[in-house]
Amino acid sequence: MDDSPRVALRTVLKEWGRIGCIGFGGPPAHIALLRQLCVERRQWLDDTEFEDAVAACNLLPGPASTQLAIFCAWRVRGRVGALVGGAAFILPGLAVILALAALFLAGDPPRWVAGAGAGAGAAVAAVAVQAGTSLAPASWRRAAQSGSRVRWALYLTAGIVAAATLGPWLVLVLLACGAVEVVAQRVRPGRVPQVPALLAGAGLGGGVLLSIAWVALKVGALSYGGGFVIIPLMRADAVEHYHWMSDAQFLNAVALGQITPGPVVQTVAVVGYAAAGIGGGLLASAVAFSPSFAFILLGAHRFDRLRADERVRAFLDGAGPAAIGAILGSAILLAGALTRPWQFAVLAAAAVLLLPLRRGVVPVLLGAGAVGVVIALAGGPLPT
Repeated sequence: MDDSPRVALRTVLKEWGRIGCIGFGGPPAHIALLRQLCVERRQWLDDTEFEDAVAACNLLPGPASTQLAIFCAWRVRGRVGALVGGAAFILPGLAVILALAALFLAGDPPRWVAGAGAGAGAAVAAVAVQAGTSLAPASWRRAAQSGSRVRWALYLTAGIVAAATLGPWLVLVLLACGAVEVVAQRVRPGRVPQVPALLAGAGLGGGVLLSIAWVALKVGALSYGGGFVIIPLMRADAVEHYHWMSDAQFLNAVALGQITPGPVVQTVAVVGYAAAGIGGGLLASAVAFSPSFAFILLGAHRFDRLRADERVRAFLDGAGPAAIGAILGSAILLAGALTRPWQFAVLAAAAVLLLPLRRGVVPVLLGAGAVGVVIALAGGPLPT
């Protein structure tokens, strides 16, 4: 850190808070805004260091763009800067999504609100497909270069099937694919990277707050490949196991995570709110983002070695395609939660807009929500 720029904490708070407020559009938007700030405008980092940081964060489990925001703040102001910058990046979106959760998850919301949620929720399966297909080409090219295209296809298929059928056990499939690839590449014997607290908390219970914390920890520590990979994990717990939410409410939560600024992982705050109100939402968010802070505060100075470690790269060569498959498989669950014919029409329109026409996620979700409002105000049927 001796050659790092010494940026004032108030500057970190202001700049990272600004990105947290305007960061609509998910990881691509966050990365672009961070690059604009740290490389182009302020020149705190050079191009090479920034690109290396992006690559290293993508090797870590958890929300990569959040970890990149924390890393950049660490780079310019040390550990205190990482804490301040990370919090400033996360908190604006958290405040917005909790306010919207209070509106959309009310016991008897206004009809137009229920319609907006049903419309936006109908489109999220298409968003999941778009997220998965956008990640697949680069992953496929890496597999082609290493001669592992058949294994890549098998890992992708395993992720799709596991996401659609296994729910909370999806993580075991992701880890197994990573372990298989480590063996397949015949790297030197060593420890396969461990996910913090992987299964240690599997038996947590004894209260709703402990349950929320366990669900949030899985979300924060296991989201390889993007926020959508944790949709099957969250749905299995929030809808099927703990019954905190209905399928329709869960679709609302996923949609809210897409249309609010900041990281998509904020969806877990809506799950926490459904379980235990504002306190549950704050707890879920704090636990979900703790691994990201820990990875950067404890390991940012080792990023060069992380990228060069053949075992880490081999593990991600297996877990990465499985994670993409899990994102695509989550679309099956999300589409299966729809109950009204008009919602399937909205889903089809959203798929056309997002995939062949390449429209932005936020406008498509807002448009789908507007369709739901019109149908609700016209007296059309809404999900129960």
